[in-house]
Amino acid sequence: MQPSRAAALEKLAAFTPLMGRAYAEGRNFDPGPGKPAHVSALSPFIRHRLITEQEVVAAAIAAHGAEMADKFIQEVFWRSYWKGWLAQRPAVWASYRARVVSGLQDPPEGYAAAIAGRTGIACFDAWVAELVETGTLHNHARMWFASIWIFTLRLPWFLGADFFLRHLLDGDAASNTLSWRWVAGLHTKGKHYVARAENIARYTNGRFTPHGTLHEAPEPLQEADPPAPRPIPALPALPRGPVTLLLHEDDLHPESLDLAGQAVRRVVGLCCPAARSPHGASPLVQRFTEGALEDGLTRAARHFGVPASRVALQDLPELLARDVVVMPEAPVGWLADPLSPYPLHPLRRAWDAACWPLGARGFFAFRPHIPRLCAELIG
Repeated sequence: MQPSRAAALEKLAAFTPLMGRAYAEGRNFDPGPGKPAHVSALSPFIRHRLITEQEVVAAAIAAHGAEMADKFIQEVFWRSYWKGWLAQRPAVWASYRARVVSGLQDPPEGYAAAIAGRTGIACFDAWVAELVETGTLHNHARMWFASIWIFTLRLPWFLGADFFLRHLLDGDAASNTLSWRWVAGLHTKGKHYVARAENIARYTNGRFTPHGTLHEAPEPLQEADPPAPRPIPALPALPRGPVTLLLHEDDLHPESLDLAGQAVRRVVGLCCPAARSPHGASPLVQRFTEGALEDGLTRAARHFGVPASRVALQDLPELLARDVVVMPEAPVGWLADPLSPYPLHPLRRAWDAACWPLGARGFFAFRPHIPRLCAELIG
């Protein structure tokens, strides 16, 4: 998978005809690696904004209409919902990070076998191998995997989330953390997702039939309630005068940034995939993220007609001593954490400004806003 906008646009064009009924009827089936599936494979590109949510939803509506493409459009908006929910409760991310650090210092019995794919549960072990070898996993398989990890193997949910984050090309702080919490029954209190052998057999077309190997009647996990949502802070106006644009792994579509008329005199790029976990990131994740950043820098240099280069976190004090630095806003996650002490000027996209505040409650409260959001953000 090439980490470029050109590759993203090619995949978008190929999948657009399937965003309607074909996606709605086939999206839950996981035929296995290398076999045709009714999923877009756009997730790693959207995650890094090599292609934007707005572009993808616009393509679905143009090809099928909003009603026919509703299932696909909802899946895109889930990403924005998760980001908005976490933006209003950043303490949930901080708690997750602390628990991972502590948990990895003395992993529980069964953890080593689980991440090596040696549990004896054939479907789970196959998904471990697929994830490690490809950096991807079908969304339905991710739910089964997380449920088996939590309820059958009885391993801490946050260590499973960390394992995913180290290996998924589309690993995202909000979607990953909160999806694992949802499976565990912590996001929507008391509502958990249970992997059942019959469901796995049906939606893998009989590839796996784990009858008698799964715990199919577990209770949801119990933890303290998350903090109440807090308003998402407004961003100050951009400073006047020429600026340096800082691109980063969370947003690599500089061509569509609203810079309010500011002149960009140079572009710098930053990514920190190894900060995903105390155990870093897989080589596949590292290569994809680095390649995506290089693609973004190349396009930014061409778009603005200025030089573009890489920087590291330790270069920021020197850069900020001489330049006014603006950047697309980094959502709550491993990149925003180390950037927070610096006097950078974030740019919030209209998509995020409209969607994130609506993530205060559950997705069922968010979902009725989708038609209005589509009308306002896409037309």
